[in-house]
Amino acid sequence: MAKVKISKEKLEQLKIELEKAIEARPGIVERVATARSLGDLKENSEYHGARDEQRDNERKIEEVEAILKNYEIIDGSKMSHDVVAVGSTVKLSGDDDKAFTIVSSVESDPINGKVSDESPIGQALIGKKLGDEIEIGGKKYKIRGIA
Repeated sequence: MAKVKISKEKLEQLKIELEKAIEARPGIVERVATARSLGDLKENSEYHGARDEQRDNERKIEEVEAILKNYEIIDGSKMSHDVVAVGSTVKLSGDDDKAFTIVSSVESDPINGKVSDESPIGQALIGKKLGDEIEIGGKKYKIRGIA
C-alpha cells in the first residue's frame, strides 16, 4: 500500500480528530444505552440515531488510524520546483488565471484550491513542467509557476 502524503498541518489535524473521536466514545455508548432502555428497538429512533453516530465515529477512528499508520510528510523544502508533484502549488494562465495546490485525497479541498493528485486536474498537472500546456474543462492553460 502506497504511503499517504500529507502536510505537517494535516498530520496535526488528524491527531486532534482522532483524539476527539476517541474521547467521544463513552458519551456515545451512554446515549446508545439510554436509548436502548426506552423500549422497543424496532421503532426507537433515538436508539437508531445513537447507533448510527457510534458507527460513524468508529469508522472515523479506523480511517484516521489507518492514515496515521501509513503516511509520509510532504516536505516542501526538499521539493523540486521544476516538476509538478504532490505538495506543489501551480500557477496557470489562460483565459482566466488559476492556482492549485496538489495534495493527497486526504487533504483535498477544491473550494480553497487544494486538488487531489487523484482528481482529473491533479492527474493533468502531476509530472508537468514550467511552460507546459494542459487542458481543464475544455480550456487551455499554460503552467506559469511551480512552487
